[in-house]
Amino acid sequence: MSPSIPLNIAKLQQRIAEAEQKYQRKPGSVQLMAVSKTRPAAMIREAAAAGVTEVGENYLQEALDKQQELADLKLNWHFIGPIQSNKTRAIAEHFDWVHSVDRLKIAQRLNDQRPAAMAPLNICLQVNICDEPSKSGLGLTQLEDLAEQLVALPNLSLRGLMAIPRATDDITEQRRAFALLSKALDQLQPKYPSMTVLSMGMSKDMDAAIAEGASIVRIGTDIFGPRQ
Repeated sequence: MSPSIPLNIAKLQQRIAEAEQKYQRKPGSVQLMAVSKTRPAAMIREAAAAGVTEVGENYLQEALDKQQELADLKLNWHFIGPIQSNKTRAIAEHFDWVHSVDRLKIAQRLNDQRPAAMAPLNICLQVNICDEPSKSGLGLTQLEDLAEQLVALPNLSLRGLMAIPRATDDITEQRRAFALLSKALDQLQPKYPSMTVLSMGMSKDMDAAIAEGASIVRIGTDIFGPRQ
């Protein structure tokens, strides 16, 4: 076992706690998700031993293989990648959360294919917060319509919003993008009280995300090191 993963997680937890304090966030209000795409199951096992319970995966088949290998662990699995129609059944059957829903057709399939014995699938709507043509996600003006359609689906639980803003090292720019997502959630919440989650912030912009209200930060590199 490499000492680096538990050490990295301890540093991240410290960084999260400091950011919560700095930006007047409630202690413990920001949850750490380990993003483990392309990482072996053994690395996730190390992260779990260091206290991580939330695991984010982008690639379905890779995730299913790891879930099988780690079935003895109590983990919450989050699907955070783009979703093709032919993948919805396996996602509905094997994940606790989906952060990347941006159209009704996908939501309906996830709803219809969620096994009856399982709790409703937690859903975040993905927003293309910087209007980048290369990225998936809804425009801010489309959120209300999709939210309204989703709450009618009994096997889904609408929990919040997710975004991946344009990459920049300028914290002012980072905060501006995250503030847009935060404001969108504030506007939806009175009508959809189950929407309490902002899934935003990665290794390079986590502090800005926490400043603007992130409740889940999705961290890969700063836990597992650079991808090979």
